[in-house]
Amino acid sequence: MRSSYLVCYDIADDKRLRRVFKTMRGFGDHLQFSVFECQLTAGDLIRCREELRQIIHHGEDQVLFVNLGPSDGRGERVITALGKPYTQLDAPCIVI
Repeated sequence: MRSSYLVCYDIADDKRLRRVFKTMRGFGDHLQFSVFECQLTAGDLIRCREELRQIIHHGEDQVLFVNLGPSDGRGERVITALGKPYTQLDAPCIVI
């Protein structure tokens, strides 16, 4: 069974930031600068955490996994915003 997760990260080094971003593209949808929405099985979650564990500096960086519950039965994604309106990203994001 898949669960929905928000994965948010704060990475102190630009090189590691690019590596984390590239890794996360393989696991979910890019919503905002350092925020991804992912539909993960238990195995996917373990694999994602392990790949990120090997990239980040554990004393300087942080990755948060917010479990939003089971993917089945959630219906359509509903995202609301304050300030600038949310727009879905269809093009790949490039981090320099």
